[in-house]
Amino acid sequence: MSVITISEQTGLRAFSKETASSSRSLRLRCPLCAEAMEEVELLRSSPGPTCATCGFEFKSERGIWRALSPSRQDRFEQFIREYQTVRAREGRSAAGAHYYLALPYKDLTGRNKWQWKIRSGSYRFWAEKILPVLEQTYTRGMDILDTGAGNCWMSYRLALRGHRPVAVDLLVNHEDGMGAAEHYLHYVPRRFPRFQAEMDRLPFDDGQFDAVVFNASFQYSEDYLRTLREALRCLRRPGHIFIIDSPHYAQDESGRKMVEEKHAEFQRKYGFRSDSIPSREYLTAETLENFSAGTGVKWRRFEPWHGLRWALRPLRARLLGRREPAKFYLFWGSIDQGAEPKIPAVGALPGRGARGS
Repeated sequence: MSVITISEQTGLRAFSKETASSSRSLRLRCPLCAEAMEEVELLRSSPGPTCATCGFEFKSERGIWRALSPSRQDRFEQFIREYQTVRAREGRSAAGAHYYLALPYKDLTGRNKWQWKIRSGSYRFWAEKILPVLEQTYTRGMDILDTGAGNCWMSYRLALRGHRPVAVDLLVNHEDGMGAAEHYLHYVPRRFPRFQAEMDRLPFDDGQFDAVVFNASFQYSEDYLRTLREALRCLRRPGHIFIIDSPHYAQDESGRKMVEEKHAEFQRKYGFRSDSIPSREYLTAETLENFSAGTGVKWRRFEPWHGLRWALRPLRARLLGRREPAKFYLFWGSIDQGAEPKIPAVGALPGRGARGS
C-alpha cells in the first residue's frame, strides 16, 4: 500500500488534478433488471453505460452516477426530501471546505459536537485497531464499498490511507450529501466514484469489494437480511462487513420506544414523522443472531470508548427511571475468513479503551 505523507486528521495536502483523476473501473449491474454489465471506466461523464437487456442508462451528473430507476426515485422522494430538511435544520453543513476536511475529528460549526464525538471515537478505534490488521493482508489497499456515505468523509479518510473506496448514498446534495465530496477530491491521490443507489439494489456485479462498511447507516435498511445479502453478493472471499454507529439496545422494547419518541419529536419540530420508509432504526442482540443464522457471517462486537459521561448514561437512565439509552458498537462480520485476524491490545487505545467480544 502506498504511503501518503499527509496528516490523518487534517488532510490538507492537495494533489494535482492529473494525479487525482486517475481512472477507476468496475463491473456494473443494472439496478432495474439485475443484469450484469461489462466493465467500464467511471470517470468519464457521458454517454453513460447502458444495460443491453432493458435499456437502463447510468447517467453521471456533476460526478455522481445515478443508479436509481424512475420508480425507485419516486419511492424514495419523500424520504430524501424529509431527511434533507432535518439535516439542514440540524446545521449539518458549512460554507467552507475546512468543515468537511476536519470530519470526523472536529465539528467546526459546533452545532452537533456530541454526535461527531461519537463518530470520531468509533472511526478512531476502527482506523487504529482494526484497519491496520487488515492492511497487513491487503498490502496494496482494499476495495471498500462505503454504503450510506453521506458527505463522503469516510471515503475521503479511506482514500488517504491508500484504499479504493466507492461511495453509495441516496442523497446527492452539496451540503450533506455526496455532492459535498467535491471538497475532498483535490486532497486524495485518486478520485473515488460516487453512486446514487439504494443499499438493497447495489449497482455492482458480484465479488468486487474486500469490505463493505455501513457507517451510521445500516439502521435505515428496510430489510436487514436483504441488505446484508446484497452486501455479501458484492464481496470477494474472504470478505468483511462493518456496521458502525447504528443504535443498539439490550431490550427490543427500548428500541421501539426510541423510534416512537424520535418520530413524535420530528412531528413536533418539523411537521412530519419521517417514517415514509419502514426501517427498523435499531439493532438488538437477537438481530445479530438472526444475521449469523441467515447469512453464515461470523460477527465480532467492539465497544469503542466515548468518555466517562457517555459510559455513565445507562446508570443515569436507571436512576431516573428512563428507558435504556442506545449504545453504538462496532460490528465486524467476516465470511470465509478461516482463522480470525488477531487484534493486538484491543482494550487499550492510547487514552481510550474498548471492549471486544
